[in-house]
Amino acid sequence: ADLAEMEAIPQIVSQTRRHFGRIDILVNNAGIIRRSPCIDFTEKDWDDVIRVNLKSVFFLSQAVARVFIEQGGGGKIINIASMLSYQGGILIPSYTAAKSAVAGITRSMANEWAAKGINVNAIAPGYFDTRVTKPLQNDPVRNKAILDRIPAGRWGKPSELGGMAVFLASAASDYCHGTIYPVDGGWLSR
Repeated sequence: ADLAEMEAIPQIVSQTRRHFGRIDILVNNAGIIRRSPCIDFTEKDWDDVIRVNLKSVFFLSQAVARVFIEQGGGGKIINIASMLSYQGGILIPSYTAAKSAVAGITRSMANEWAAKGINVNAIAPGYFDTRVTKPLQNDPVRNKAILDRIPAGRWGKPSELGGMAVFLASAASDYCHGTIYPVDGGWLSR
């Protein structure tokens, strides 16, 4: 589905529910990035990133929370935030704004829905070896600066995010609400 189009959300939710019989977990993982200096950043690039990285997170969470409430028994919403939820980025103003807002709506939703048995938390990945980070990895100056700050001394592997997602999707996290969990090789500790 194209999460840039909010009209797709009701269909995503109904098809998922019809296929599985119920919904218990939502992971909001869709995301895009556009790179440009703030001074040159276009309105189209701003809107595209905000629509996918923030607006779809809010409205998909809202739709699934309604299902959780109707089903009874609560559920788990896991948002993907970013290290940029904590700090500014370079050349990615809309991404930084969206991921900061994802952290905020994670807390807001948790405040409203925790009493209904809905856990809303977020994972904030640090620097991972992905297609999106290739421009940073390929820039010798930026790559060195990033690696020098990470206590683990390396880029994360995408598979290393799975453990946190499993925890947040499991009963082990039933008393966790509104928390943004960094998975960053120690980035925030420096």
